[in-house]
Amino acid sequence: ARGRVRAASRMGREGDAGLLLVGKPEGPTSHDIVERVRAALGGVRVGHTGTLDPFASGLLILCVGWATRLAEYLTLLPKVYRATLRLGARTDTDDRTGRVVRREGAWSLLDRSAVEAALRARAEATEQRVPAYSARRQAGVRLYRLARRGAPVDAPWTSIRVYRLDLLEISGPDVTFEIECSAGTYLRAFARDVGEDLGVGAHLRRLRRLAIGAFRVEEALAERDLRDRGTVVEALRPPEDAVAHLPRIDVAEPDALRVARGQPIGGSAELRTTAPVAILHEGRLVGIGDAADAWVRPVKVFCAPGA
Repeated sequence: ARGRVRAASRMGREGDAGLLLVGKPEGPTSHDIVERVRAALGGVRVGHTGTLDPFASGLLILCVGWATRLAEYLTLLPKVYRATLRLGARTDTDDRTGRVVRREGAWSLLDRSAVEAALRARAEATEQRVPAYSARRQAGVRLYRLARRGAPVDAPWTSIRVYRLDLLEISGPDVTFEIECSAGTYLRAFARDVGEDLGVGAHLRRLRRLAIGAFRVEEALAERDLRDRGTVVEALRPPEDAVAHLPRIDVAEPDALRVARGQPIGGSAELRTTAPVAILHEGRLVGIGDAADAWVRPVKVFCAPGA
């Protein structure tokens, strides 16, 4: 039995697989970064867990090889950003890449307390209207495509949550802050709404992603190092890191083989959760399951059955 489990694990882990933390500079798209990593690794599958706009910088988490199947467990993690909004100018994209559609010089009359109050109010909001230039869809069409054509855009509202917001600096019309927020929060829309609340308009000037869950940009590989296969492989983190935040169950070999065949296994009295459950054997991820009725039923298996 022991030999069969180990053989199955090898079959499920052929080639390079894991997580790659990359510090994206301003300029390239997230897709550009993915393509550079794919080229360095000889065409292996690579996917990201949340894009950054070209003008933004900071942490990207890429999933490599079979670990691309774990991307969904990373996309909903909270994120930390350092952002700068510019008061007095509203743009059509809500960021610095867009066309200025309104200017207002009254921003110079605002004091710090007014700006702080507007930031706090927006941090307490639970919904925001999605930017017109976004990848959300209206009648099956991306909003940014409609906006570029000059067609009417009915941007939807989306649920958000801000866990922490710290005002760092006010320098002229520029307001810099650090924010920890839920996945799906648009910082462009946040800047726009702060400007509207203050009556002077605003847009997002700079954005840097500092963290995704427990992953920090300081741990990331620099973009200049992505061309070297050895450096990229060395920087890969184990796939298990992608699910470290999930409830987990550690199983012995008989249950590991059952998971490999897609069969349910017994849970535990302590395992009462609606979240996905990471199933590990000897520290290695063998599957993801749903816990219900004292059973854990595999929904994803990462080793080959019966090898």
